[in-house]
Amino acid sequence: MDKDTRPILYYLFIVMNFDGNFYVKPIWKNQAYQLIYEFHYSKVLPKLNKYFIWCFIDDSLVWVITLWWGVRPLHTIKKLFPSLWTKDYYEIWKMCFDDAMPKNTESKFISLMLDWVKKNDTVKIIFTRADWMLWKPWYVYQASNFLYWWFIFTDSYFWPDWEKIHPRMTNKIWGRPNKEKQKELWWKHYQWKQFRYIYFVCDKRTKKKLEKECTVILNKEYPKHKDLYWKIQTDKWYIQSEKPEFISKNINFYLSKKWETAPQLFTSI
Repeated sequence: MDKDTRPILYYLFIVMNFDGNFYVKPIWKNQAYQLIYEFHYSKVLPKLNKYFIWCFIDDSLVWVITLWWGVRPLHTIKKLFPSLWTKDYYEIWKMCFDDAMPKNTESKFISLMLDWVKKNDTVKIIFTRADWMLWKPWYVYQASNFLYWWFIFTDSYFWPDWEKIHPRMTNKIWGRPNKEKQKELWWKHYQWKQFRYIYFVCDKRTKKKLEKECTVILNKEYPKHKDLYWKIQTDKWYIQSEKPEFISKNINFYLSKKWETAPQLFTSI
């Protein structure tokens, strides 16, 4: 069996300029977390990070991206490309940039990141999921020539103050709550479209082979803003809804520690 023999976790500080030059030096995870907490709307950092890629201009941090594997890494890649293994892909997890930067900044830095991966790693695929939180289908991936791989419906719960609870976080309480428990806590349960994109960072011959092997249709028929869709759970079923509220300062379920007192929090409301 083909196994990945590289270190599971290490952190790199990759400083890029608009001309494509960069250099690398080590960085601690907690340093990365501090900057992600400042720039990113989601404050939870996954455990399996492979690279932290930070971009500076004139000594100012303007962009950060992390590459890692998803919740079910082997399942993800095997579903798309049966011959590949977890060592053959990364998933973009965190990506954010300074709002003061020009509109094309993200696509420029994504291009630099992809070039760096091609030169310094052996993965063949970069995979990403367009998060619904910013109410857009992530046009930056479309502008960067990622291929579109349809959508899935995913979900989350919300406290009355619109703090988001990822379904996996509910393991800290009792597991996924049923409708009765959601009512007790005044939780709202939303589902929405999550758009998925893929980029090949391998050579042209390998890309052609993988395109033939791929089990889904990859194309550039990109989703637009009109394709965004949310639905909320009711007593009987899900119905279409407006986009849920989102307050980024309330997004960190771990730091808020609400899960420690969850069963008692809203029973008196």
